[in-house]
Amino acid sequence: MIKDLRLFIRITRSQAIIRRYLVVNGFDGALTMLGLAIGFRVGGQADISVVISACLGAAVALGVSGVTSAYISESAERQKALRDLEQAMAADLGHTAHGMAARLVPFLVALVNGLAPLVISLVIITPLWLVQSQVDLPWPAIDTVIGLAFVIIFFLGTFLGRVSGEFWLWSGIRTVCIALITAAIIMIVSH
Repeated sequence: MIKDLRLFIRITRSQAIIRRYLVVNGFDGALTMLGLAIGFRVGGQADISVVISACLGAAVALGVSGVTSAYISESAERQKALRDLEQAMAADLGHTAHGMAARLVPFLVALVNGLAPLVISLVIITPLWLVQSQVDLPWPAIDTVIGLAFVIIFFLGTFLGRVSGEFWLWSGIRTVCIALITAAIIMIVSH
């Protein structure tokens, strides 16, 4: 099955799309959790269960939105590409590797698109669950979440830098600057 998926990804030339969705939606998840955490930090003390519920609700919504929107759009694009290829070849390709790829790749792309923000969000809010489970952290839970969001945003930036051939550190710093600007806007708007 893995071998077939690799073939389907190669046939549809979906490597770059999957990588983009992973980073773009992972960045969305991280920035959303950062925004929520800063909002709760600026807003004062909130019960940890309220913070977890809000973050979890946003994470699930990002995940569901990512899966459904990517599936709908990728499925339409893959079906169009298959029809165009069928017309060019004057043949029905529904039962070929191209036909299978047109049906399966949208699922894979949708999973990556939805799981990236969900998983990254869940990783970022892990300190909240730890505190709720009576685990002592060296820093307040919200501050730890904020710090973890910045670290993940930095690593997403370094990944992009490696993909693009840029200096990885500069790319990581650039994404952190975006997160800092976002944090500043939230703090200004909240006051």
